[in-house]
Amino acid sequence: MCLSGKGFASTPVLTLQEANRLVAMPLHCAQEEYPNKLNQVLDDASYLKSPKALHPAFYGCFDWHSSVHGHWMMVSLLRHFPELANSDEIRQKLKQNLTAQNIQGEIAYFSMPHSGTFERTYGWAWLLKLAEELDKWDDPLAKELAQNLQPLTALIVTKYSEFLPKLVYPNRTGEHPNTAFALSMAYDFALQTDNQPFADLLSNRAKHWYGDDKSCPLSWEPNGFDFLSPCFEELDVMRKVLAPAEFTTWADNFLPGLSQKGFELTPAKVSDRTDGKLIHLDGLNFSRGWVLYGLISEFPERYGHLQSIADTHVTYSLPAIVDGNYEGTHWLGSFAVYALQHAALTQP
Repeated sequence: MCLSGKGFASTPVLTLQEANRLVAMPLHCAQEEYPNKLNQVLDDASYLKSPKALHPAFYGCFDWHSSVHGHWMMVSLLRHFPELANSDEIRQKLKQNLTAQNIQGEIAYFSMPHSGTFERTYGWAWLLKLAEELDKWDDPLAKELAQNLQPLTALIVTKYSEFLPKLVYPNRTGEHPNTAFALSMAYDFALQTDNQPFADLLSNRAKHWYGDDKSCPLSWEPNGFDFLSPCFEELDVMRKVLAPAEFTTWADNFLPGLSQKGFELTPAKVSDRTDGKLIHLDGLNFSRGWVLYGLISEFPERYGHLQSIADTHVTYSLPAIVDGNYEGTHWLGSFAVYALQHAALTQP
């Protein structure tokens, strides 16, 4: 990890060395079938199958959503660092996993009884982030993989479009069902792929649910197992869907004091990184970081004082992502990379 910048903690930089360290994690687990948390409903005994039989593309990395964002991470790091040490191996595994046939197998799973809501909406969000990353990557492999993924991408867009109008109340938890996180990730995809009707749906739902929110109780966070901040995820999506002047007015009401120089927020403390739930809090530090970096990059004069807070959050948890701790390594690398990419947006 290379550090630079000003403040109480230096701004972390995603170097080639750090990319090589972090990409080893999804590279290791993308085809590691066990241990595995399937999270399925069994209609009868015939549905008892191996993870790879049920999910031929995304069977590794302990659970489906972690496998999906592990693939996003490999694609993203290849796009930014084509000179990665294991680039050939990464390409090979991407080609092996993301075949057209395997993606059809993933689609088939969603049509099984009781499986239509599988991974709603966290896994859906990361699937669209993977599709977005492939769309950004100017490489023959990316075009091939994007074409293979397209039927599943289209299915997830359809599922979003059918579900969001029926959702009366947003989910404001700090774990997988958080609605603002799902909207934010999907909105990035919609803009990247020029899907204006989908972007409008996401924007309208965000404004409907969050437009009148005031005084988010940030002091109540975090809960014991959070890897997302309910307040910050809402802040993130509203930054994207509101015009700048509208957003700053809304943000002043939503999180009073955030724009003040004296604003303080300490990183979440992790007491036991061998506990698969407690280590969620490292993820919270990364997700808080990327939300803050997004604010700073768009409104540097208004929110530049938050840089040291974001840096402190990321640098607290980044060294803790180490080999041999599968409770964290199967997923935390993606969160770290996403935070580091946002950190880069705040630098000259």
